[in-house]
Amino acid sequence: SEHLKEILNPKGKIRECVNSKEHPNTIPVIIGLDVTGSMGSACQETAETLGVIMEKLYESYKDIEVCIMGIGDFECDDAPLQVSQFESDVLQLLDNHFKTQDVALMSGGSMMYIDAVCKGIDDIPTISDDVRNLMHERLRNEGLDVLKAELRMIDPDYYAIVDLKNQKRIVHALEIYYQSGKPFSSFRTHTQKERPFRIVKIGLMRSREVLFHRINQRVDEMMKEGLMEEVRSVYHLKHLNSLNTVGYKELFKVLDGEWALPMAVEKIKKNTRVYAKKQMTWFKHDEDIHWLNLDDTSVEEAISSINEIIKTKN
Repeated sequence: SEHLKEILNPKGKIRECVNSKEHPNTIPVIIGLDVTGSMGSACQETAETLGVIMEKLYESYKDIEVCIMGIGDFECDDAPLQVSQFESDVLQLLDNHFKTQDVALMSGGSMMYIDAVCKGIDDIPTISDDVRNLMHERLRNEGLDVLKAELRMIDPDYYAIVDLKNQKRIVHALEIYYQSGKPFSSFRTHTQKERPFRIVKIGLMRSREVLFHRINQRVDEMMKEGLMEEVRSVYHLKHLNSLNTVGYKELFKVLDGEWALPMAVEKIKKNTRVYAKKQMTWFKHDEDIHWLNLDDTSVEEAISSINEIIKTKN
């Protein structure tokens, strides 16, 4: 979408895949845990055999190329890309896309962003800069314990289920309250939205041992490819939320003199493994996903299986 400026972009692509008589507009969704391969050869070659219809979903920046870990607006970080904005922009893109094409392929492993397109998310008020700045200033000056106590008073339902160690969620819940005058829990309906297209989900998985080995190997490769130099180039912007992500935040501590480089590299590996575990927990509850174990499957077999699943679901 022209509204998005994403520099931490795994170069998602939309490609033609199949036609469906029953559902003229279809989205096969290829889901993978971090470093599983949802952005790799199986997905790429499957799509190429079906015909590429669009080279890029987002505008990419040259500033950050090695560490592709999240989604954010690098230049306008006061208003980073929110899940609700992602949902709205992608649906608009698909609406235009389906005027000339029947199928779009989506791939990746970002849990909430996949659900935003497939299921929709709750309608949460947009936070103004004034409210956001106020709450972050209060967090710095008053501390998390004060904000937690306030959340407990104004929204006990959400307080009972939120991770009280996650300051982002605590602050966001208070932002919603001060923006709307209503507790955050009142907006959490979890109602699945109807979509005007059919969705086929295909999950790529590996054993934990293989997955963690691939994560460790990828981090080493990223360091060889110049991740440290890349982090130095954006060090003056380390305060931005879009750079508060795995890979950057650990190496910022090296530049700050807090950690030695070997320690930071191990932290990157550990934090990436933690993220992969969160993905496992998130996706295992989705009964609509057809899982393929890439440990026991060649690229050619994976392509064949993906095509067969899509055809069977037509």
